[in-house]
Amino acid sequence: MLVRAPGVYRPQPDTWLLAQAMTEAALPAGARVLDACTGTGALAIHAARTGAAAVTAVDLSRAAVTSAWLNSRLHGVRLELLCGDVTEVVADRTFDVIVANPPYVPSEEPRPAGRSARAWDAGRHGRSLLDPLCAMMPRLLTAGGTALMVHSALSGTATSLRQLRSGGLKATVVARTVIPFGPVLARRSGWLRDHGLIRPGQQHEELVVIRADRTR
Repeated sequence: MLVRAPGVYRPQPDTWLLAQAMTEAALPAGARVLDACTGTGALAIHAARTGAAAVTAVDLSRAAVTSAWLNSRLHGVRLELLCGDVTEVVADRTFDVIVANPPYVPSEEPRPAGRSARAWDAGRHGRSLLDPLCAMMPRLLTAGGTALMVHSALSGTATSLRQLRSGGLKATVVARTVIPFGPVLARRSGWLRDHGLIRPGQQHEELVVIRADRTR
C-alpha cells in the first residue's frame, strides 16, 4: 500500500519493471542508494528493504516528497528525503547505486502544462531530464557503482546508451516490456505519429531498463 497525494506519479509498469531489475541485479548490501525522481518513494522503499544502508530520495515536487515520507513511515524504513532538482541537490555527492524513473514522455509543450504533467512530460523528445541524468551519473557513481534507469523507447534508448558510454560507463539494456498506451500517450498519439515517434495505428510502447556500471 502506498499513499499518493494529488499530482504525484502513481506507480505503474515502469516502476515495477525497475524494481524487478533492482532485485535481479543483486545490488550490494550496505550500499548508499540514490532514488532520483522518487514520486511515492516506492523504489526507495524497495532499496531500503533489500539491504541498502542509506537511501536518499529526491523529487522536485513537495507533494511527492511528502508522499514518500508518509510511505516510508508506513513501511517502517528510514529515508533521507530532499525536495529539489536532482541535478542540483546531490551534485556534490556520490552513491554506490542510482535508480531513476524520471519523466520521459514526449510532449508538444516544451514545459509541462500543469502540476500533474510534471510527473511524466519531458519536452519534445522526452529527454529534458534524461539528458542531464545521463550526463551526471558518471560523476555521482562511486568506483564499481551501478545505475538503473527506466524509460520508454520512444525517448531514445540508443541516445541514453550513447550518452552513458561517452561518460565512461558500461551501459546495456537489461529489461524490456511492451505495454498498451496509457491515457496520456493515447491522447497524443496523433502528434506522436505526425512527428515520426510512432507508426500509424500504433497503440503500444516498449519500456526499457538500462544498467550503467562505473568499472573504475
